[in-house]
Formats: sequence, structure tokens, C-alpha cells
Amino acid sequence: MSIPVVRTVKEVREYRERWRKEGQKVGFVPTMGFLHQGHQSLVKKSLSENDATVVSIFVNPSQFAPGEDLDAYPRNLEHDLGVLAEVGGPNQSVSLVFAPTVSEIYPSGIPLDVASQKGAFVNVVGVAEQLEGKCRPAFFRGVTTVLAKLFNIVEPNNAYFGQKDVQQTIVVRKMVADLFFNMKITVLPIIRAESGLARSSRNAYLSDSVKERATCLFKSLKAAKNEYKTKHECSVAKLTQLVRQTIESASSKFTIDYIAFNDPDDLHYLESIDASVGCILSMAVYVPNDFQDQSKGTTRLIDNSIFGPLRG
Repeated sequence: MSIPVVRTVKEVREYRERWRKEGQKVGFVPTMGFLHQGHQSLVKKSLSENDATVVSIFVNPSQFAPGEDLDAYPRNLEHDLGVLAEVGGPNQSVSLVFAPTVSEIYPSGIPLDVASQKGAFVNVVGVAEQLEGKCRPAFFRGVTTVLAKLFNIVEPNNAYFGQKDVQQTIVVRKMVADLFFNMKITVLPIIRAESGLARSSRNAYLSDSVKERATCLFKSLKAAKNEYKTKHECSVAKLTQLVRQTIESASSKFTIDYIAFNDPDDLHYLESIDASVGCILSMAVYVPNDFQDQSKGTTRLIDNSIFGPLRG
């Protein structure tokens, strides 16, 4: 049976009202499409915990700045429906795909220049200014705004996110708590290729040789975590040097945007890891899409690892 696809808020609310009357619990997986195994893991979890599962597919303009890859971002609804059809079974499948137009989500329009935007927006202050928020100042304003809209439209009992966007999960949990959304946020581990490369829709930009070299991100995370766990190395300067050397030795064409160690609760930057608390190590790295053809541009990859408290 094919998965129903709707385009309007009105249609989603009709489904939601029916589920409410039937006493069904609703899970929600918000995505920007071009789905992969990482998204499938979120959908599987939702199917296992809820009576109905909604997946949204919407490339959100408000989280892109001028000059970023909004127009190039991969879109293929047929591909996405095929990926979703692989999840579940005959009696358990995605209940609804919500694939709205930009005008449906942003009735006032949404120019990329923040100064020209009109309408209601959501800012989460305190955990959105670091890391991705520092490099992309309007990014989380766009993320939290679209998620607040989607949460109000779908009214899920549970929503599912991946750890790959670790700062996003912290920002979203803060928004949900502070704005009293009556829902639970579940975060699942990063899904990786066998090589260790984190699954990402943007991996579609990369040649095979670049994907192979880009495994250095995961290798650098593992190396730093091993130093922390086995040697109790807590110096951020020393661990940062190790991560940087691992990445730079893989290719001189990789450009590090940031390597950061942050508190797992409030994301303040660390100079030394408190071994009783742990930290989040995260990074962003620009890699060429093709080593042989520089005209194909670059892709910005992110990855992270959570360092738990050390025992004993």
C-alpha cells in the first residue's frame, strides 16, 4: 500500500483529528528529504513506539543563508517514498508524508536575507550561538521556527532526531521545554557507513574518493575519544591538536571550519574536560566534492562524538 502524501496544513490536521478520536499515539520524524539509513532508523523507532507515524519532507529556506546550498540541496520525493517503503512491514508503515510548499509553511514569504523576512520566528538563546550558530548566525532561528510550526501542525506525542545534528537536539529540547510543547524528544545514535562516514544527505555531492578520505573525521573522533578514555587526557588543546593532525594528514584539500569541545548541557566552550561530566566533541570540515574537478565546489561535513564521564 502506498504512503499517503499531503501538501497542506488542513490535510494534516484532518488526519490528526481522526487519530485523536481513535486514541492513537503519534510519532513524528521531521526531515529535509533525500532520505538515507539515518532517517530510516528514526522512522523505525517511531513505528515501534507509536500508533501512527508522520514524516515531513521540507527543505526549509529559513535555515539557509544567502550563498549556501538551498538551490543545490538534493530533492527527490520519489526516492524518499521508496526509502520509507523499505521501513516497517505489511502491518506497520509510515502513516503520512507531509511535503508542503514553501508558501504553505511561510505565508508571508521567506527571503534568505533575515533583515527582509516578515512574520513570526523562534529564537532559542543560550545554546544556539555556539558551533553551528556561530558559523551560521541565522541557522537555528530557521530550524526552531520551522520545527515550532511543524510541531503545531502535527501535534506529535513523540518526535525523533539523530545525534549527528547534536547541537540541534539540544536547541530543540530547550525550545520544547520552554514553550511547553506537550511532547517527548528522542535522540538516536549517528548512523554511519561501514567506513565510519556519518550518513548525510549532502554525501550525495561527494565522489567516491572524497568519501573514502572523509572517513578521517570519524577516525579523528575515535582517536580523541581513545586518548580521553584510556589515558584520561582532558586537555582540550592537546585533543584538538590530535584531531586536527588526523584530518590534515588525510588531505591537504580539507579545510577545518571548527573543532570544539563543549559542555554537554549548556554548550559553553571548554579548555579542559571535567572527567566527572564529559563533553561533546564536534567539528565541521569543508571537503572538495571531487578531488579531480575543483569546479564542482565543496561540501561542509559535520560530525561529533559524546564523551561520557570517566569512572574511577
